[in-house]
Amino acid sequence: MHDLGAGFGYLLKGHRWMARHGRHYGFGLIPGLITLVLYVAALVALALWGEDFVSWATPFADDWSSPWQGLFRGFLTAVLFVLALLLSVLTFTAVTLLMGQPFYETLSEKVDRDVSPDGTAPASGLPLWRELWISARDSLRILVRALLWGVLLFGLGFVPFIGQTVVPVIGFFVTGFFLTEELTAVALQRRGIDLRARLALLRSRRALVWGFGTPLGISFLVPFVAVFLMPGAVAGATMMARELLGEETEGDDTDAGPEPDPESADR
Repeated sequence: MHDLGAGFGYLLKGHRWMARHGRHYGFGLIPGLITLVLYVAALVALALWGEDFVSWATPFADDWSSPWQGLFRGFLTAVLFVLALLLSVLTFTAVTLLMGQPFYETLSEKVDRDVSPDGTAPASGLPLWRELWISARDSLRILVRALLWGVLLFGLGFVPFIGQTVVPVIGFFVTGFFLTEELTAVALQRRGIDLRARLALLRSRRALVWGFGTPLGISFLVPFVAVFLMPGAVAGATMMARELLGEETEGDDTDAGPEPDPESADR
């Protein structure tokens, strides 16, 4: 329970950090806004032409009598849209981080320097194209894992009672885990930690990960919210990555300015 609260605390700390550094907020919004426009366009297209696609994909139902044909294709259209919506939630962070790699790298480094006792931030030393390739490759691997979980949970959703109670809860925790992996990857990849090691690190503190990612994943279900939460989420994930690695972190007041000189106060 302590780790659950600590994980949520890092989410709040990230947004507090962003509130104190407002000039970085607009900078961090740019990738999310671009990704949002692309995702909304894709979902609108699916809403408009999804029924036509289902009709094309099910020619065997052309000769079915009414109302079975309409019910069957209507059900498949609804399922297709729900899956697309779930996929959007699971992949939004990965796509945004990939498109905004230079933006979030800069933001994460700034957070590291602010909370590090010596004011330094780890650097990968890799060229930008190499970092983008690693990020894209790892995001694809995570997407495959998320899709497998999504298919499994979708199938379990038809089980009476369990599908309407337990499965949605598990889905939120699974989504939270993968969201946290993508967000902490910005800081961990910069430290040279590969995907396998990152997953092992996150599994060692599952409660901490769930406390951070699950409420974030739930909030991402609200339209447009993800865009505005992404900068703070990256900042909080950077702080949490430091704890996962056992790195020393300054307190919340590191940005309040230099401490007063005791000798000056006595004068």
